[in-house]
Amino acid sequence: MKLESFVFAIAGIFLGLVAGWLIGSQQAAPRQALPPQQVAPARPSGVQTPPPALDEAEVARYKALAERDAANATPRVQLGNLYFDAERYDDAIEWYGKALALDPTNADVSTDLGVSYYYTNQADRALAQFRHSLEIDPRHTKTMLNEGIVLAFGKQDLEAAAKSWQRVVELAPETPEGQAARRALESMKSAHPDAGGTPPAGTN
Repeated sequence: MKLESFVFAIAGIFLGLVAGWLIGSQQAAPRQALPPQQVAPARPSGVQTPPPALDEAEVARYKALAERDAANATPRVQLGNLYFDAERYDDAIEWYGKALALDPTNADVSTDLGVSYYYTNQADRALAQFRHSLEIDPRHTKTMLNEGIVLAFGKQDLEAAAKSWQRVVELAPETPEGQAARRALESMKSAHPDAGGTPPAGTN
């Protein structure tokens, strides 16, 4: 999966939705988790588009490589990426899982797997996978940013989401992840001043 495309596309959509979602959540009973397609990357709110076509030739090539080299995680990662980009998340889960079995310390793949779980309506499994990613790399800011999104949209836990984003800002304030986390916190604070505790340094 192109993790950056997930993080930054979803961050843009998230920032457009978060204020309304927070306001709405204060006016009604607790809501069900938002379906993943409502925050899917590169899919503007209210616009339904078909998923990108799966590159079958690339799938066949990487499957052949995987069959020839049973100990090589790379073709399995690439298969996960291809299926993710085609929005075939169950297949992506299968191949990311196989890659992690061979390379269990790959935090990027672990986080991609967590995102795939979220897109199959498995928020708890996504969060568990993100925790595993952070055990591998406690400073993996893409994981923390995605964790905050799942906590906010999948679990409606705004306090925990804010903590994840605050950690991103503390660790990497000038990176794209840090800037996206800061904007998410600012949007949350604007809509719900009591959520998220003390804003990180530099937040208006």
